[in-house]
Amino acid sequence: MAIAVVTDSTAYLPAELNGTYDLTVVPLTVVVNGWDGLEGLEISPAEVARALGERRAVVSTSRPAPSQFAEVYRRLLDEGADGVVSVHLSAKLSGTFEAARLAAAEVGDRVRVVDSGTAAMGLGFPALAASAAARAGADLEQVTAAAIEHAARVSTLFYVDTLEFLRRGGRIGAASALLGTALAVKPILHVLGGAVVVRDKVRTAGRALTRLVDLAVEAAGDGEADIAVHHLRTPERAAALVEAVSMRLGDRLRDCYLTEVGAVVAAHTGPGLAGVVVHRR
Repeated sequence: MAIAVVTDSTAYLPAELNGTYDLTVVPLTVVVNGWDGLEGLEISPAEVARALGERRAVVSTSRPAPSQFAEVYRRLLDEGADGVVSVHLSAKLSGTFEAARLAAAEVGDRVRVVDSGTAAMGLGFPALAASAAARAGADLEQVTAAAIEHAARVSTLFYVDTLEFLRRGGRIGAASALLGTALAVKPILHVLGGAVVVRDKVRTAGRALTRLVDLAVEAAGDGEADIAVHHLRTPERAAALVEAVSMRLGDRLRDCYLTEVGAVVAAHTGPGLAGVVVHRR
């Protein structure tokens, strides 16, 4: 049997790929006012966005327990998998990678865990590459290498209306959050070294989206690329990004996806998120 590939719910894989790739997804948990819900199963990004709009609402997220990963790994191996490659969001953004690593150590050496160094389709693209390699008959080391290689080929860029939610969740430093508020600038963020940092600063949301397109095209380089555009409650922004990036890349653009982020990223960014993940072929 081929190598089994596992990822987590923050990959935000496009619905049109359902059934196309063989992936097992382990959900993270979102906590809203003390109520726990599994991302993608029990709580939606719309529910999180509504809660964030309530002044007294308390919203947080939590990783899967190591036991959840261990159960998935053992099941896949019992079903005949020769090994498991588990690809997850950045260890600097979540304890999910560490939970998976602890489970792998418990289950044995037929499980490999990869830190994608990012999230959303920045995680999704390497997970899909690992699945494609497994389907092609690659062994455990080769599938692991495919995930690592494609994680290095992605750039994750995004814009949010406010840095307050990233600050509350500890995903961006207080100094950077203060910069956005005190100077009335609109920061464009990216994931660098596994952490969320400010990439650029502009004065208006419109200029931020224009700059986001420029940075996405720059990230694609001179070769072919795939893009994934993400948003939270801002489909018009996302559609505009798809159109602009597609026009700029022209025939160098291969696959293009548009998806709303799930409840976990929603909890940390708030409504207004618009982002582009570039995957260099």
